[in-house]
Amino acid sequence: MTAITVNFPETVFSALRKTPDEFAQEMRIAAAVKWYELEQVSQGKAAEIAGLTRAEFIQALSRYQVSPFQYTEENLVQELNHVE
Repeated sequence: MTAITVNFPETVFSALRKTPDEFAQEMRIAAAVKWYELEQVSQGKAAEIAGLTRAEFIQALSRYQVSPFQYTEENLVQELNHVE
C-alpha cells in the first residue's frame, strides 16, 4: 500500500471532534463517495479506496445522501426502450 502524507493544522481535529486516524478514514470515505458520485470509479473500487466492504460503502453512500445506483433517468428510459 502507498502512504500519502497530508499536513493539517491541529485545530482541524478538535473542531471535527475526530482523532487524526478517524479524520484520515473519513477523508478516504468522503473522497471515494465523491469519486463514485462523479462516476469516476465503480462501486467496488470506491469501497476499496474507502477501506470498506461494499455493504459498508453502500451505508456510507446513504450517510452522504448519494444514490448507490449510477443510472440517470435517461439511462433507464434507454434500457426500458430496448426491452422486448
